[in-house]
Amino acid sequence: MTRSPDTTGNAVARLAERLSKLAGAPVALERPSDPAHGDYATNVALRTAPQHKRPPRDLAADLAVRAAELDEIERAEVAGPGFLNLWVTTEWLAGALAEVGPDYGAGTPETPQKIQVELISANPAGPLTVGSARNGAYGDSVARVLDYAGHEVEREYYFNDSGRQVDLFRASVEARRRGDELPEGGYQGDYIDELAKVDGDPVEHMLEEIRREVAEFRIPIDTWRHQGDIEKHVAEVLPELDTFEADGTIWAHTSAYGDDKDRPLVRSSDGSYLYFAADVAYVRDKLDRSFDRAIYVLGADHHGYVGRLKAAAAMLGYDPERIEVLIYQLVHIVEGGQTKKISKRRGDVVFLHELVDKIGIDAARWYLVSRGHDQPIDIDVDLAAERTQKNPVYYVQYAHARIAGILRNAEGAGAGETPTELAAEERDLIKRLLEFPLVAAESAERRAPHAIPIYAIRLADDFHRFYHEHRVVGSETEAFRLTLARATQSVIARALDLIGVEAPERM
Repeated sequence: MTRSPDTTGNAVARLAERLSKLAGAPVALERPSDPAHGDYATNVALRTAPQHKRPPRDLAADLAVRAAELDEIERAEVAGPGFLNLWVTTEWLAGALAEVGPDYGAGTPETPQKIQVELISANPAGPLTVGSARNGAYGDSVARVLDYAGHEVEREYYFNDSGRQVDLFRASVEARRRGDELPEGGYQGDYIDELAKVDGDPVEHMLEEIRREVAEFRIPIDTWRHQGDIEKHVAEVLPELDTFEADGTIWAHTSAYGDDKDRPLVRSSDGSYLYFAADVAYVRDKLDRSFDRAIYVLGADHHGYVGRLKAAAAMLGYDPERIEVLIYQLVHIVEGGQTKKISKRRGDVVFLHELVDKIGIDAARWYLVSRGHDQPIDIDVDLAAERTQKNPVYYVQYAHARIAGILRNAEGAGAGETPTELAAEERDLIKRLLEFPLVAAESAERRAPHAIPIYAIRLADDFHRFYHEHRVVGSETEAFRLTLARATQSVIARALDLIGVEAPERM
C-alpha cells in the first residue's frame, strides 16, 4: 500500500516537498535530539553527493543558501560531514498548529483498499484469556489505524466451534453435570462448574459470553463466521485444489505453491476432514467477498500458517499477496512479583474479565499494544492498577483531563494574535504535534500500533513540561496558548482512540 503524496494538512511534508524541489532529490526531515542543531535536519546532501560528484558539505552549503530564502525557514546551517540543520519561523509553526484538528493525520491513500482483519477467533471452550485479549487489542488497533489511513476495514471473528477441542469442552461440562470424572485432558476450572449448572449447549453459552466480552472490550465486530458453517463448503472447494493420495490421506500439494510441506486434507478411510480443509474453504470464503487484503491475526504457535494460507490462495487461483498473517507473541501476567502460568484445560488461566476487573479496560487495552506484536509482553498488574503518573496510560489520560480543565476555566476567552517569539517548550510541543501524521501513517503501513502509545507518552511529556513552565489562562499570549492546548488535547484524544482507550475530561 502506498500513501498518497497529497500533503494537505501536513506542514512538515509540504516543507519537505519544497526542499526536495530545491535539492532535486527526496528530502526526509528529522528532528535533531539536540535543539541546538535546529528544528529539523536532513542528510540529503550526504545521500546525493556521489551522483553529483561533489563533496557533501559543498552540496549542503548550496542547499542552505537556497533553503534560507524560503518563507518557512529562519536560518539554515551546514553541520558535520554534510548535514543540513534548519530553523523554522514562528509564523510557520503557528500556521502548522492551526491545521491540527479532530481528524489531523487522517490519510488519503492513492488506492484505498477493502481490508478484512480477522481477530481473536478463539475456541468457544471458555471465556477469553489474556492471550486472546492481546489478539483482540492488537487486531482492533491495526483495524483502527488502517481505517484512519483511509481504507475500508471490516473486522471478523471466526468461531472455531467444531473439532476435537470443542467436543472435549462439551464432554467436560457434561461430566460435571453427571458428577463424573472429567475425560482425559478435559477442561477444568470454576467456569466449567458454573456452566454445568446451566441447561443447554455449553458452546452456545460461551458463544454468547464471548460476544458480550468482545463488545465490552471495545472491539466492534462487523461479521461473525462459524467453522461449522464453513466446513459445509469444503466438498465444493476440494476439486479446485492440487491434491494427491498417500498413506490413507488426501493431501494438498501446497509445497508446489510456496509452503514448506504438503498439508493433509481428508482421511481416505472415512472421508473426515482435517484442519486444513476448513482453512482452505475459509480462504475462499474471505477472498470471494472481494477483500483486497485478508489479514489474519494469529498466536505465536501459528508460524506455519503463513505459507499454508498463501499456498491455499494460490491453489484457488487468487493472488497469494492478498493474504497477510500477523503473528503476535505471548502475554505474561505478573502480580506480586510472580508470573502466572496459563493453561485453559488445567484451569491455570488468567481470563480477560479478571484482568479488566483488576486494572480496567483502558489499562488493559494500553498495555496489550504497548510493545510490538512480535515481542512478548509482561503486564505488571500492580503498576497497571495504579492511578499515578508512574502508570503510562494514567499519565497520558491525565494530560488530556488537565487540558480539559484549562479549557473549562478559559470559557469566553477571545482570539488573539500569534506571539512574535515562542518559548522553547512551545516550539517543542508544536513540533511534537506535527509528528502525528507520520506516526499514524507508519503505524498503519507497518501494522505497528504500538508506536501510538509511545508517541502519546512523548506528547504528554512535552505538554506537562510546557504547562509546568508557562501559565495559560491569564497570560499575555493566552489565546495562542489555548489554541496550543486544544490542539494537544485533540491529538491525545485521537491517539488514545486509535488504541481503544478513552480520553477522560476529568480525573
